[in-house]
Amino acid sequence: MNKYDFDTVIDRRGTSARKYEWLDGMFGRHDVSPLWIADLDFAVCPDIVNGLRRRLDHPILGYYACPDSFWESLAEWLAYRHSMKVSREEMTFIPGVVKGIGYCVNYLTAPGDKVLIQPPVYNPFKLVIEGNRRQAVENPLRFDGERYTMDLEHLERVVAEERPKLMILCNPHNPIGIQWDRETLARVAGICREGGVKVVSDEIHGDLMLYNRRHIPFIESSDGAREIGIMLGAPSKTFNIPGLVSSWMIIKNPALRHDFYEWLEVNEFSSPMMISIVGAEEAYRHGKQWLDEMLAYVESNLEFACDYVNRNIPGVKIVRPEASFLLWVDFRRLGLCQKELMDMLLDKAHIALNDGTMFGRQGEGFARLNIGCPRSVLAEALDHIRQAVDTVCHCDKQ
Repeated sequence: MNKYDFDTVIDRRGTSARKYEWLDGMFGRHDVSPLWIADLDFAVCPDIVNGLRRRLDHPILGYYACPDSFWESLAEWLAYRHSMKVSREEMTFIPGVVKGIGYCVNYLTAPGDKVLIQPPVYNPFKLVIEGNRRQAVENPLRFDGERYTMDLEHLERVVAEERPKLMILCNPHNPIGIQWDRETLARVAGICREGGVKVVSDEIHGDLMLYNRRHIPFIESSDGAREIGIMLGAPSKTFNIPGLVSSWMIIKNPALRHDFYEWLEVNEFSSPMMISIVGAEEAYRHGKQWLDEMLAYVESNLEFACDYVNRNIPGVKIVRPEASFLLWVDFRRLGLCQKELMDMLLDKAHIALNDGTMFGRQGEGFARLNIGCPRSVLAEALDHIRQAVDTVCHCDKQ
C-alpha cells in the first residue's frame, strides 16, 4: 500500500515557481502547460516540510553552524544508495551544482583555457564555460537511433590535440538519461589522467535510477578517477527541493582537495544556509520511502508515455532513459525543421518543452519532456502532441 499521493494536481501558480514565472520570457506566452524545467510537480515528502517547520518555530535565526549530523546523514545515504564510503574531510557544501561547476572552472582553469563537454548535454555547462571566458570544446556523443554511447576514440584525439584543462562529465547524462557503465567511466578517467585533465562529474540525477539500476559514481570507477575526479551531487532533484539550494562536493584526492576546499571556505562559498541543511538532512534521513514510491510512479509514467507514443504518434520516438524523470524525444522523422517543431509544440499542442538544440546542435529534431507530473497532466500533454502532429504533419496512424 503506497503512503504518498502523486496523482493530485497541485496548483503552483502564485508561488514564484520558475516553470511558470519564466514562460513569457522563455516561450513568449504563458497559456501553455509547462513540462520543461527539471523539477517535479509532486508534493515534497512531509518529513522535510515538518522538519523545516520545527526549526522555524524557534524565534531566532542567527548565524548557522552546519551540524555533524548532516554530514553523517549524507555519508550514510551515499553508503546505502551507492555503496560509497566517504569521510568527512572529503565532503564540502556548495550552494548548487551549477555554482559548483562554476567554482571548478574558476579555480582549476584560467581565462582562455579549454573545457571539454559531451553534447547534447545540460546547457548550463557551456554557459558557465563561456561566461567565465573559457573555451568549450566538444566530444559529441554517438547515437545509433536507439542508444547513445561515448566516442572514446574521439575523446582521446580531443584531449591530445586541444589540451583541455577540465572536463565536465554528466553522469547520469542529462538530457538523455543514460547511466555510463563502469568500463566507460574508467576509460574516460584513463584518457583524462594521461592528458592532465581534471574531471568534474555532475551526478545530480544519480539517486534517480530507474528499474533498480545502480548508479556508478565517476570517482568510484577506478583509481585514476579518484585521483582526478570531483563529484557534485544534491538532494534537490531527488526529493524535489531545489528551492532549498543544498548541494555538495566530494574529492577523494587530498592533493586536489586541500587548497580547493580552503579557497571555497575563505570565500564562504561552502558556508550553508540553515534552511538548506535542515531540509537536506530530513530528506536523507526520512525520504527513502517517498523516493522509492516516486520512482515507481515515474516508471509507470514512462511506460504510459512510451506505449502512448508507439500506438498513437507515428514519426515520434522516445529514447528510453535509465535514470531521472526527463524524456529525450526524437521528432526527426516528422521532417520538420527545429523552429517548425517547437512552434508546433507551443502553438498547436500548447505545451512548453525544452528545445533540443539548447543542449547543443546535436539536439536538432529533439525536445526534452518532463514526466515528473501527475498522470492526468502527462496524458493530456501527450494527447495534445498527437493532435498537433496530426494537424501539422497529416501522419497516418500505424
